[in-house]
Amino acid sequence: MKILVAGIGNIFLGDDAFGVEVANRLMSQPQPQGVTVGDYGICSYDLAYAIMDGCDAAILIDAVQRGEPPGTLYLMELDPDAADQLDAGSVNAHAMNPMVVLQMVKSLGGKPGRLYLVGCETGTLEPEEGSLGLSDSVAAAAPKAVEMVQNLVSDLLNNYEITQTQLLRK
Repeated sequence: MKILVAGIGNIFLGDDAFGVEVANRLMSQPQPQGVTVGDYGICSYDLAYAIMDGCDAAILIDAVQRGEPPGTLYLMELDPDAADQLDAGSVNAHAMNPMVVLQMVKSLGGKPGRLYLVGCETGTLEPEEGSLGLSDSVAAAAPKAVEMVQNLVSDLLNNYEITQTQLLRK
């Protein structure tokens, strides 16, 4: 099985760097055979092509805004067909959004495998004066997100069936 783990985010926008931070932590550790971890930052086309490069599953790590307290983690399976519902004007090579990336994959003739999102609720998308980095609550969630990704990779490599109920419990 070939698994892509992709960190998404802009390091200049506070908590938007969450996915990049988690990917960098994962890249500093050995990965099982068939698992590739990358920091895709805001490079939508690069990520779209990586997803099209024959991966069986992709795990995207990103900052999200769903109205919960900052640092709340989510694990969701994404529906590739939901990308069809976006209007054509929403594709922007300089904006990184998992659904936009899926739309790019489809527009380029690709068919993604299973797709997961490990997301973290943001606190701020504005950098503090004179510094880059995550807010305290989001930074505290990064080690838990690393563990969440590692567990998901293990489940996928061991061919465990991952149900929506299991995703919601993680």
